[in-house]
Amino acid sequence: MMGYGLIKCTGKDPFMLALGAIELSKFGNHYLKLQRIFERTLHLIDQYHPDEMAIEAPFYGKNVQSMLKLGRAQGVAMAAGLYRSLPIFEYAPLKIKLAITGQGKASKEQVAVMLQRILDIKELPGNLDATDGLAAALCHFYQGGLPEKVSNYKSWKEFIAKNPDRLK
Repeated sequence: MMGYGLIKCTGKDPFMLALGAIELSKFGNHYLKLQRIFERTLHLIDQYHPDEMAIEAPFYGKNVQSMLKLGRAQGVAMAAGLYRSLPIFEYAPLKIKLAITGQGKASKEQVAVMLQRILDIKELPGNLDATDGLAAALCHFYQGGLPEKVSNYKSWKEFIAKNPDRLK
């Protein structure tokens, strides 16, 4: 499951444009899941024309295989953003939760309720992965005030050259 959320920033106020989750369980093959993530991410970018992309940074769990699959999925979503020349910003899960609720250890439910209040969401989705994606977008808004237009990247090489501090 991959959640996503899009916000529009007008003045000092963010407004929710879209909220949802990409269901991947029907794809038995991991590579087909990655293809679906890439295609749906491109579709969302082409539909809403965002200026920037914020994602949850990989977190370190105990299951190495799960962590590897998550990293691949995040990489594919990032590649779709870079393919459309979007600057990408990553935020640690604790930072996202802290930005939304004031508590880094908040539950998914607490994050969802705060998003509902902040963005005046009438009804929350049944799947809270969707609100995770929206939380990353709102965290980015809070971190930088209003999103800034930055130069577009034509390739990975150019992205790395202009962002050496993002390499680990």
